Amino acid sequence: MNNLDFNASEYDVFEGMTSISSLIDSIEKQESSRKIIKVLYNTDKKKSKYNELKFLEHKSSELGFELLGVSHSTIDSLASGKTHGGILAISTKKNIPALTEKNIVSDGFYVFVDGIEDPYNYAHAIRSLYASGANGIIVPFDRFETLSGLICKASAGTSELMNIYVSDPLDAIDAFKSKSYKIISAGIRNSESLYEADLKKPLLLIIGGEKRGISNAVLERSDSIVRIEYQSGFKGSLPAFLAAFGTRKKL
Repeated sequence: MNNLDFNASEYDVFEGMTSISSLIDSIEKQESSRKIIKVLYNTDKKKSKYNELKFLEHKSSELGFELLGVSHSTIDSLASGKTHGGILAISTKKNIPALTEKNIVSDGFYVFVDGIEDPYNYAHAIRSLYASGANGIIVPFDRFETLSGLICKASAGTSELMNIYVSDPLDAIDAFKSKSYKIISAGIRNSESLYEADLKKPLLLIIGGEKRGISNAVLERSDSIVRIEYQSGFKGSLPAFLAAFGTRKKL
């Protein structure tokens, strides 16, 4: 890439130091296949961002990316939002590996996130599960491949730090059952209360999407179905990321 005109399908844009720091961290730990191409900063913020730019200058030598000062309008034209702080990184795409039995630790907690359609809901799920200590997330396919920068920002950088794998739901269930994992789906019909269920590790928790939920084939293969008890006559439902985090707190 010799200029700032680039194909969004080939590169990702990361906005702000939280996202960029997580990106750098994942690369240095060799947990990411990404390569940072350029880091752009607003030249008007050279003084106010002195410490951040010194850090990036040091990392540019180690990781081999260009640190380039540009105008405020250039930064805004490449960013999706206004909270980037005047710093962006342009990187190659990340390859999300397929789930295998080798990826599954012996006594862990994983979450299969099936059918989430809102990128912010997905990002918040990653952030909540990373904070809770989940060993990994499995998705049926990378629905948000072109929104990696947005996902990273909305997840406070945790999308670059969380172990994420791709698998068909039924194949994932087979892989976890071979490791003696209990398979728990979050749902209402034929369910038991979260507070009464046995949610000891090793555990695979399956969370459905906002619209279609969890398929009957997956529910039939689950060891049990759990629900979060609501109070005060609440008849709605929690967002998927809160359901995932709420269930994790019971472990």
